[in-house]
Amino acid sequence: MDSKLPFNRSRRAFLGASALLASGAILPALPFSLIDPMADANPPVAFPHFPHPIYAFVWRNWNLVPLERMKAVVGCSEADLQSCAEAMGLPRYKPVSQEQWNRSYITVIRRNWHLLPKEQLTELLGWTTEHLEFTLQEDDFLYIKLGSVKPDCPPLRWKGMDAEVAKKLEKIRSISGEAFAVADSSPGEPLFDFVRQLSAKPAGQTRPLTSGFSPRYGYGYFTLFGDPLADGAVDPFPEGYLQRMGAAGLDGTWLHIVLSKVTPFPWDPSLSKGWEQRLENLARLVEKCRKHGIGMYLYLNEPRYQPLSFYKTYPSFKGVTRGDSAALCTSVPEVQTYIVDSIARVVERVPDVAGFFSITASENPTHCWSHFQGMDCPRCGPRGPEAVIAELNTLYATGIQRGLEAHRKNISPGFEGSGPRLIAWDWGWRDGWAAGIVPQLPKQTALMSVSEWDLPIERGGVQASVGEYSISAVGPGPRAKRHWEIAQQHGLEAFAKIQAGTTWECGGLPYVPALENVAQHAVNLRDAGIKGLMTGWTLGGYPGSPNLEVVSVVGSDPGISVREAMQQVAKRRFGPAADAMVKAWYGFSAAFREFPYHIGVVYNAPVHSGPANLLWARPTGYSATMVGLGYDDLDKWRGIYPPDVFIQQLYKVAEGFEEPLRELTSKTEGMALDEWTAEELNAEMRIAEAVSILYRSVANQGRFIQKRGDWETDRDPQAKLFLKEVLEDEIRLAKRLFTLQRQDSRIGFEATNHYFYVPTDLQEKVLNCRWLLEEWLGVTV
Repeated sequence: MDSKLPFNRSRRAFLGASALLASGAILPALPFSLIDPMADANPPVAFPHFPHPIYAFVWRNWNLVPLERMKAVVGCSEADLQSCAEAMGLPRYKPVSQEQWNRSYITVIRRNWHLLPKEQLTELLGWTTEHLEFTLQEDDFLYIKLGSVKPDCPPLRWKGMDAEVAKKLEKIRSISGEAFAVADSSPGEPLFDFVRQLSAKPAGQTRPLTSGFSPRYGYGYFTLFGDPLADGAVDPFPEGYLQRMGAAGLDGTWLHIVLSKVTPFPWDPSLSKGWEQRLENLARLVEKCRKHGIGMYLYLNEPRYQPLSFYKTYPSFKGVTRGDSAALCTSVPEVQTYIVDSIARVVERVPDVAGFFSITASENPTHCWSHFQGMDCPRCGPRGPEAVIAELNTLYATGIQRGLEAHRKNISPGFEGSGPRLIAWDWGWRDGWAAGIVPQLPKQTALMSVSEWDLPIERGGVQASVGEYSISAVGPGPRAKRHWEIAQQHGLEAFAKIQAGTTWECGGLPYVPALENVAQHAVNLRDAGIKGLMTGWTLGGYPGSPNLEVVSVVGSDPGISVREAMQQVAKRRFGPAADAMVKAWYGFSAAFREFPYHIGVVYNAPVHSGPANLLWARPTGYSATMVGLGYDDLDKWRGIYPPDVFIQQLYKVAEGFEEPLRELTSKTEGMALDEWTAEELNAEMRIAEAVSILYRSVANQGRFIQKRGDWETDRDPQAKLFLKEVLEDEIRLAKRLFTLQRQDSRIGFEATNHYFYVPTDLQEKVLNCRWLLEEWLGVTV
């Protein structure tokens, strides 16, 4: 593909996908070709708590990027970097392992987005331009998460330390040392230590937790997303991890694939470079997972748009045009043959793939109706979206069947497996489409629906409805019920997509301990006759969570109640502390039901990074991005909620976690617990405390943004006092989250965003707040 990402797009010239999401539209991705390359410049945000951006570069990349990469990019020696780091009080340099590097590139991209121009960023990563562009487009919409705009950063070059700079760096060292002396002196878990822990063979005997829900498949907690089959350098599913998945009650997992990367693209073979290796890697992974009772499901969002230059050679394939790309029209026989043959090739080579789940609306631009503009295609327009989507799913199913037949004929005549199944996911289908699509689906297909979609809620007196990604609202909702009824009437099994572990309501934690909500949702689905579950998108797959366990417990017993299921999970994990934990879970769940849910809130508010999100004295002018960069965009953070309601609801959730946590601490203090149980209890308490910190911080930041103008324009002394209190509390929260993350490497991580923040980001927040206190407010600290 020869499409290029224009990096000079104005944040004012184009609405952007996350803005559309905040308005309620189901459109998480727009082609980069819609970006205006002639738009205004976008200066990077300022970081005045550093004397020059070069010191921010050293601070932000220290112990995340190899020194040889850093020195090459900015033109200095390793000694220069070491001296600078020492001057700012950064810890001793530790070599960055290859595995850490492979697992943290998104963290590196995000933290340098406002520091380096595209060319230097590419050099820092050690990538080609094509590699960077593929990652931005295919790694779970990373370019959208970064705002679909690359700030116009000037080239960053090494700047030596004169006396004035040395004095400022010494102050940075002093502030950081004073704030974190105690916490930083204690031993902590290194970043990604959870990978080591989860990869190791469990100490005790583990056995799969069975359930009446099947399949129960979720994403690997630390599985890479964009091109996970490209090489074998990073193992997505270590043996110990697979054992833990089964013990948590999962019998399946899933991987993101692009069809042209795992099979040959017939019209442009360059797109498929390395497809044979990827298919071999897939076969190995599928077999490895099967040995542990884990089925592999593959994401199917095909066929992808092609650049307009492609259609100069193949004009008859061209469907709906969007910017400088267009759909491979699925009403064209040659395109249909490509789809069937490609899926057949995957199945012929890997017949033990458990299944494919299809997304046929929104998400990546694919067929002509995928982004609701099919009427512009002379072939697909008259047919309508229902016929096109039903036919596309039928093509997928045909490919599966032909691949299975080819495997039996050409490779293994005695193969007795049933082969992969197709799960048609209704994500993104417009209201009314299901009635026309579902009756036309192949009978062996299962229909999957987001359980909580369209569920009506009220938060802080504001009426709303849930889109997806919610644990605060307990499904199923009316949309899923309608679609399941249609499926069941036509002999199709009904599956539910839920978020059992965590959601974009709080995506940077392994799970949200709102167990009553999760258990009640599972009971509702069990009683509705739902057969299978997708337990989460890329987040919430942590195999040690009580959330996944309680879902399986509910599914395993048709008569078990919510309380009984919670009690069973608590008893196994916390022994004599079980009753206290169940009471705390009820408190956390009630608090979480106060979360100000709206799709704009969960995508745009910095609820995943909390105190790590910086504060600015003046508006940055940047829009908050989809689970990426929060900036200071309170209007997008709050979605449909008035600012005061949004802020108060977040404080309410935070306080609702803090009170049960205090009671749990009091009741279990001094309780005789063995070492394993005590650590389980401490880990649960850390996660609950982190939830409260994240939400309290976002509420604080909202108050800061509301009041900063009063000080900036009027020097109002009441505003100064108010802002001082907010900044001091942000320092307190950053320090505490620093300690929690050092104790627990899971905190701050999510599979497709890697680390939202690392400990040095929380130290930087203290620097940021101290600069605002001293230099902006004029407070003596």
